[in-house]
Amino acid sequence: MKRPTFWIGSSRKNVKDFPKEVRDEIGFSLYAAELGDTPVNSMPLVGFNGAKVLEIIVPYDGDAYRAVYTVKFRLAVYVLHAFQKKSKKGDKTPKPDMALIKKRLKDAEEHYRLNYSEQESKVKKGSK
Repeated sequence: MKRPTFWIGSSRKNVKDFPKEVRDEIGFSLYAAELGDTPVNSMPLVGFNGAKVLEIIVPYDGDAYRAVYTVKFRLAVYVLHAFQKKSKKGDKTPKPDMALIKKRLKDAEEHYRLNYSEQESKVKKGSK
């Protein structure tokens, strides 16, 4: 089953501002996530207790571009943030970006609750 993707905050605009090659790779990776697969260029984002929040990492022309998304929800994928990593040392996500991701994850949880709670309970009943 292909799940729809929802873009939270400025994440879609941010991806649109990336170079075309980066946009293409992020789009392909998100499509895989919609189908329930884990893209090879994604990994769990540290600080979210498990593999429900992932980041797509695309190196391009000496820079690193990232798109953070969640597969926490059975019926939808949410893109929480997209940014170009500026720091050349370490691979740790900057604190302001982490704070924004946490806030947007809460926004995604609320959106999902408002829009999918009825469908979710039907899916759960059907899988018993």
